Amino acid sequence: MRKVWSEGGYPDDYIYIFEFKLDKSADEALQQIEDKGYALPYTSDPRRLFKIGVNFTSEQRRIAEWKVVER
Repeated sequence: MRKVWSEGGYPDDYIYIFEFKLDKSADEALQQIEDKGYALPYTSDPRRLFKIGVNFTSEQRRIAEWKVVER
């Protein structure tokens, strides 16, 4: 499910695509962004696009790792 928000109806200068994992890895989250084509709708968009993969650990109940890739 993809959700697109823009405050006030005006486009922001940046696009952020997040994928969250539990007890996996930030790399797996980034790979899912690629595999599922989450960034494809923004291919011709001139704004800066950031893909953010985040992994949570259930044992410590916090973010264990995160990685950011710019377009």
